[in-house]
Amino acid sequence: MSATTGGENLISASRRLAAGCERIRFHDPVRFVYNPLVYARDGYEKYIRTWGTGKKHVIFLGMNPGPWGMAQTGVPFGEVSAVRDWLGIRARILPRSKTHPRVEITGFDCHRSEVSGKRLWGLIRARYGSPGEFFSSQLVVNYCPLLFLDVSGRNLTPEKLRQPDRQALLLECDAHLRAVVKALAPRWLVGIGKFAQGRLASMQRKEGWEEVTVVEIPHPSPASPAANRDWAGSVTAILTNSGVWSRFSETTP
Repeated sequence: MSATTGGENLISASRRLAAGCERIRFHDPVRFVYNPLVYARDGYEKYIRTWGTGKKHVIFLGMNPGPWGMAQTGVPFGEVSAVRDWLGIRARILPRSKTHPRVEITGFDCHRSEVSGKRLWGLIRARYGSPGEFFSSQLVVNYCPLLFLDVSGRNLTPEKLRQPDRQALLLECDAHLRAVVKALAPRWLVGIGKFAQGRLASMQRKEGWEEVTVVEIPHPSPASPAANRDWAGSVTAILTNSGVWSRFSETTP
């Protein structure tokens, strides 16, 4: 498989995921569903074409978009300044007709910063310096492409969905994860938070990924108390001790 083909396979998989998720009808407590793989597809596909080609030793898996990150830019953990100024991506984000007034989509004009994305990309930048150094062997993707909001505009994680809705969603997202792993042939799968790690472990058992090691790191969300106590140091220790980073980078933050 050529590097270009690998990236195009990821893009094809993301379009299937986007279409599959569009067919799901979600119920209370969900009132608003944002699918950035549709209205911010240009951002995601530029990210993949720029940084997602070729095989990867490591895949970092997030849970789902944040309102001020991927929901705005289309890039996983897509804090605007990190995406624009470090990853070098600027994209056309289509307007949305149905949004909660607390979470408008303004794309790269968004002035809010996503703390999770700032922490994640900030750590990667501190360790690797240039995007090319990191993406030569690693990639960050999300398990679920959808942002869910309740009637008040509060962010809902996939665990908060009704059981039938969640099961329909997991089928689509598992299929996409399977395609990503097949295209990139990683040695390590790193779950960012317990939900992502749980999906990776479940898929590892189901698919028989015997050559792949699943590792969990704390989620960088400020909603997690652990993330507010030297998150970067904790994550660096986990990834170094597990061999994820010690093999592929000689630098330290």
